[in-house]
Amino acid sequence: MNINRRAQQRSVEIVSNKKIGAYHHMVFAVGDMALHALPGNFVAISVGGPGSSMVLRRAFAIYRTHDRGNYGGTLELVVAPHGQGSRWLTALPMHATVDMVGPLGTNFGIPTEPVNALLVGGGYGSAPLFGLAELLKENGCRVDMVLGASSAGKIYAPLEGKRAVNSMTVTTDDGSAGTKGQVISVLPGLIERYNIEIIYSCGPMPMLAAVQEVAQKFGIIHQCAVEEAMACGIGVCMTCVIPLRDANGEIRMSRSCIDGPVMDGANVIWNSKGEIPKGTVGEPHV
Repeated sequence: MNINRRAQQRSVEIVSNKKIGAYHHMVFAVGDMALHALPGNFVAISVGGPGSSMVLRRAFAIYRTHDRGNYGGTLELVVAPHGQGSRWLTALPMHATVDMVGPLGTNFGIPTEPVNALLVGGGYGSAPLFGLAELLKENGCRVDMVLGASSAGKIYAPLEGKRAVNSMTVTTDDGSAGTKGQVISVLPGLIERYNIEIIYSCGPMPMLAAVQEVAQKFGIIHQCAVEEAMACGIGVCMTCVIPLRDANGEIRMSRSCIDGPVMDGANVIWNSKGEIPKGTVGEPHV
């Protein structure tokens, strides 16, 4: 297995922690870990400090990496301070250190020839798409992006991200920015206008399922980074499993942290509603 073969565990220093809207943009000095991180990979961070009762790491999608600069290799995260662990992390000052494992998981696949790509993101889940956009552009692709959130304050769209794409469309549920509605409402028009050949998506699971329906309707490849809670991040605990159809057409409960987070949207059983679908390999018989 090649997944995680370049992962490292190390103590890394926070070299920047800036609040941007509803999120924190954090930069860590990670050395040569940055050389091996690709768009779609994630890191797992120990939170709470040495005396904390929070024994499980928190998984964060990698926003961007740089392999040179004043601090050597750096790795950037966009963190939403929702839970106890992420609030602890975003409250840390510059030069504090955290225990990090990474890069972990699967990454987005890059076409071998230039294509027209549509990137679809929801909330802070859109963070990995900006590094992906840059990589696609470097490979000669046309890149269009759609970002959606409940309100304007929850859209993460830095200026450098806008420069990395040919066009950016914003949607908000309340109409406070861009088009009022959800990302799904603008996808068909963009697909037809820009002759989209592949869709990449990151965000909440219901959004990913809806994007897959559109991709299937238009016969377009869809790579998505699923959002399942990961307790260990390295494939041990089996808490992040989702049903996937394998190459033989069989449904298997697969680990998001090892078989994902980036998956072929056509292989995910989206309507499972948290249950084991009938016919799944190893399904318990009552």
